[in-house]
Amino acid sequence: MISANTRYITKIGILSAIAVILMFFEVPLPMMPSFLKLDASELPVIIGAFVLGPMAGVAIELIKNVLHAANTQTMGIGEVANFLVGIAFILPASYLYRRHTSLQSAVISLLVGTFSMMVSASLLNYFILLPLYQAVLHFPLEQIINLGTIANPKIIDLKSFIALGIAPFNLIKGIVMSLLTLMIYKKLFPVLCER
Repeated sequence: MISANTRYITKIGILSAIAVILMFFEVPLPMMPSFLKLDASELPVIIGAFVLGPMAGVAIELIKNVLHAANTQTMGIGEVANFLVGIAFILPASYLYRRHTSLQSAVISLLVGTFSMMVSASLLNYFILLPLYQAVLHFPLEQIINLGTIANPKIIDLKSFIALGIAPFNLIKGIVMSLLTLMIYKKLFPVLCER
């Protein structure tokens, strides 16, 4: 007989593995800087957080990024960014959803998570992540902004980079992850809740 704890850990491991695989399938978005690419790796994380709880979501997000760091091109900064922004999405969404598990609650929870992710990503990039890229990778801010300008000529400085690059990218990411979650969550719920 398999214990509940073993099943819980196994589910976290399976969802983490799926998230790592999905992280490698990235899609660039029009009008966005070339290094901002959309992937579906938050999908197993939010589903895990909805079914198994917020801390399971944090564990899946952490495992996903630790494993992906083996292939990093950013000395781990990209993975730290992905972890922090992912947590900003899944924690509020899963805490709210688990208080009232209904379709309406799921929609509201995902909207709150999306807004939280967009705001957190903007603030983190402005105050921490972009300065970290400059300090650790010696990647000048002017070059980062230039990548934004190439994608969108309205991006001319750090504030417009955040407002027209980082914020809309994370808004789109949140909406896409929310729609995918709403489409498949109810189908996966019985499988993930099996005893």
